Amino acid sequence: MRQLKNLIFAFSILTLLTVGCNTNQSKKIKIETDQNGVAILSDSIIENLVRRSYQYIALYNVNNKFAMTQGGWNTIMRDTSAKDHTMTDIARPNNDSYYTSIMADLRMEPIIISMPAFNSDYVSLMVTAYDHYVNIPKSTRLGDFSKPEKLLLYSDRTEGYEGEPIEGVDVIFKTSGDFVSAIFRITPHINEPKRYQAILKGISELNFQSLSEFQGKEPKKGNTVKFPKIGKTDADIFEYNFLEVMQFIMNHVDFDPNNEMDQNVLIAFKPLGIEPGKKFDPQTALKLDGKKFREIADKLKDENLALMKDLKKVQKLVPMMFQPKGKTTLEAILNVSIVGPIGVPMEEAVYPPVNSNDGLTLNAMNDYIIKMSKDELPPSNAFWSLTLYDNKNGFFIPNEHYKYSVGKNAGYKLNEQGGIEIYVAVEKPEGVPEENWLPINRQDQDLDIILRNYVPDLGKLKDWKTPVAVKIENE
Repeated sequence: MRQLKNLIFAFSILTLLTVGCNTNQSKKIKIETDQNGVAILSDSIIENLVRRSYQYIALYNVNNKFAMTQGGWNTIMRDTSAKDHTMTDIARPNNDSYYTSIMADLRMEPIIISMPAFNSDYVSLMVTAYDHYVNIPKSTRLGDFSKPEKLLLYSDRTEGYEGEPIEGVDVIFKTSGDFVSAIFRITPHINEPKRYQAILKGISELNFQSLSEFQGKEPKKGNTVKFPKIGKTDADIFEYNFLEVMQFIMNHVDFDPNNEMDQNVLIAFKPLGIEPGKKFDPQTALKLDGKKFREIADKLKDENLALMKDLKKVQKLVPMMFQPKGKTTLEAILNVSIVGPIGVPMEEAVYPPVNSNDGLTLNAMNDYIIKMSKDELPPSNAFWSLTLYDNKNGFFIPNEHYKYSVGKNAGYKLNEQGGIEIYVAVEKPEGVPEENWLPINRQDQDLDIILRNYVPDLGKLKDWKTPVAVKIENE
């Protein structure tokens, strides 16, 4: 009888979470608990919760790790060298551009970013809150960065400001959350010394200040905030403090009443006592089976990493990846949150995986070669690169050469016909330019290779085929 009762209960919850309900219906739901006080939720219900929250958990982890690395919120960090294997704050980081990261707390007042002009093939500003919707307010693709400008960021909850014009500010941009990463990607042109030095000077001039400081006043003092603990991995949050983190997020991001994805998140979490405006109380909060949540989060991670081997499925997702709110799908944002958060939309860049020609997972027990003829090179209006990672964590593979990518900035050498051969190998093959070699360590380690194509020629991209890695057979 007890089992039947639980089955009926689970079915009613599943209907609520996956189909939708009105406010009165959700108020009637009462979640039952077992003898240990843990909520009785079916695997289907848990999977729905994890699917709909992964984008938030991933970006909470990423943005807060960035802030901690930089020394807190309302800080700036400027790259003057490429990322290396010590970069573990985010999966599958970029090694072909320099980043300037501003971690902004917009609760007390807006911030104003001073942007210099850049003589670079590619520069963009990406703004992302905990909801992982990606916005590109400025990009060289759009004709920006030809002259210095001031850009103001604020949110719906920024105190004392509602979007009114400010003298001396060129662009006003409303974010979808209070805690945001404003990240500049800058192609440094390392191999052009004069241009490189000018770009480094521009990076040093990139800065921000509060609206009060911009107007010659004392900055407002911010209210202290206690952030829920981050996880070493996203799965840690799903296991240990999932509801606490989701309550914090709901209090600091926007939920559009006309956006189906936003509303389905609210519908899924309301029966658990998590909704915007509430305060999380660990004493009265619902207890969850954390291990089961981790298990399902890991299952979704494995599924989405495996999906990257299916280029047809990936190509269908590409137009919805790294998009603003209303222009993506749950499947696309789940995939990028797992595989590699905070990229840019396809107009700015595409990130196809380079898979093995035999359909097997790339593994460091083997060496590989990737060949592209002149006509097979990525159709790019800016630049392209190819980067190697370990599959499990998505980090660069440590090596004494500090070599993780092949491309315009990391270096490459075309052959006499204008094509290229790139080797993924323990030892650099004789006669191969060092620029075209990606070192690995001989061990049982699955690998990922991501090809980045910045400002792709979208017309040519339709017929272009991603290269494959061919295993080199030892004689």
